[in-house]
Amino acid sequence: MSAAIQNLETDHQHILRLIGVMERITLTTDPDMQHLDTVLMVIREFADGLHHAKEEKHLFPLMAAKGYSTEKGPVAVMLYEHEMGRNFVKGIAEGISQMRAGEPDSVNYLYANMIGYVDLLKNHISKENNVLFPMADNAFTNTEKENLFIAFAEVESIHAAGEGKQDYISLIEKLAAIYSA
Repeated sequence: MSAAIQNLETDHQHILRLIGVMERITLTTDPDMQHLDTVLMVIREFADGLHHAKEEKHLFPLMAAKGYSTEKGPVAVMLYEHEMGRNFVKGIAEGISQMRAGEPDSVNYLYANMIGYVDLLKNHISKENNVLFPMADNAFTNTEKENLFIAFAEVESIHAAGEGKQDYISLIEKLAAIYSA
């Protein structure tokens, strides 16, 4: 496995820890608002802002250049699922706002979106790790794999102008320690 694909799979390990935290939060009756804010921020900035940026700006275009359609097939499905995930994240943000406003049933709306996101991401990550990434790794030349890894490092360094990748991982670890099974 190339370093570029390993980079993406390592992100997935952290994202899976985060969605494990989300699952455990949905078992509580009175969620901690600060924890919800942290989860939302990490989803937006790490899972979507950093990880999906690497895929959408670099991996998927390279796959398209190798003949994988962005209109149908595995890459198209991944792009569609990224949009589905963003819709769930929008619902999570709305649910948090509704809770702050004291709206009735807001926790149910929030949890429905969190569970939808969790279920989507579990399946999405499995498809990427087991189907899409091996397909990409087999399609790319060694030079393309090296260039992809360099591009991922650039995405991470540009993104680190605010929070760095390790900062997000630390937040996930702190939440995981609080919500350990």
